[in-house]
Amino acid sequence: MARPGRPAMPKPDLHKSVDTFLEMLSAERGAALNTRQAYWRDLADFSLYLRKERNSDVDKATTDDIKAYMKHLAEKIHVKGNNRSKIAVRTIARRLSALRQFYRYLISENKRKDDPTSTIESPKQGRTLPKTLNEGEVDNLIKTAAGAGTPESVRLVCLLEMIYATGLRVSELVGLPLSAIGEDSQFVTVAGKAGRERVVPMSAPSQKAMKAYLDVRAKFISPEEREKQSQWLFPSKTSIKGHITRQRFAQLLKDLARDAGLEEGKVSPHVLRHAFATHLLQNGADLRAVQKMLGHADIATTQIYTHVIGENLKKTVKDKHPLAKTGTDN
Repeated sequence: MARPGRPAMPKPDLHKSVDTFLEMLSAERGAALNTRQAYWRDLADFSLYLRKERNSDVDKATTDDIKAYMKHLAEKIHVKGNNRSKIAVRTIARRLSALRQFYRYLISENKRKDDPTSTIESPKQGRTLPKTLNEGEVDNLIKTAAGAGTPESVRLVCLLEMIYATGLRVSELVGLPLSAIGEDSQFVTVAGKAGRERVVPMSAPSQKAMKAYLDVRAKFISPEEREKQSQWLFPSKTSIKGHITRQRFAQLLKDLARDAGLEEGKVSPHVLRHAFATHLLQNGADLRAVQKMLGHADIATTQIYTHVIGENLKKTVKDKHPLAKTGTDN
């Protein structure tokens, strides 16, 4: 059985310091299970490499060990598609970041005196802009979802309007308790990452969609599991968790994209979150206000959307400006 705070994972067994590191992430930083699992995978991969290639372990690793591992990753990672080099570099950077956090933890606990990552530079990454949709495409999705007029379509419209109006992370949206929506449905209260609570206003269309959905919400609650399911805003009869899962929402969006004539890979819950932020900024919203609504701890994370707007404007000039295609400067 896994120790408290350690994600249930297959072998290999790692050094006990990894266990305590993961427990610290959960107890002190409020790290979500997915975050802890990501750290575990990165540290497990490094541990396997050390044992096989360097006859060492994570708690004893030297700077030379880590440099050798970085070189090993650069030679090993192969990714299909046009962005293979960028994806590979991003993976290496994430692994190095996990190692930095781990060794800083060991130093803080007096389990090591040195940080073997301190002189290692992170690989330079090309800036990858988030995918998004234009306003017409979002409107098309919502209209297509509403077409069937069934309780399922009413729920899907509400999910779409909610994520587009509030920019919630998909895990935040599907896991909302019923109590998160106030009586007048003007605001939604969200318990975000690391327990940071925020209150996000709802738009008039999302309020209207919420009212319509609440009228049919009972259809998604089974009498046998009423106590478990009724606490959730978006209950589900088939989910073990009692509410609709992020995987199910993603599948619904994939099907909806096809019905709306859009590329299936172009639409996802995260893309709709990006659309929320991008469209707000395009229409003059304050960057810090958008940061608060998204639940970003660092405004630098939110600033990526200003680059999206910049790229969109450059594309507009290139495609629409009468002189852009001729190369005329005057």
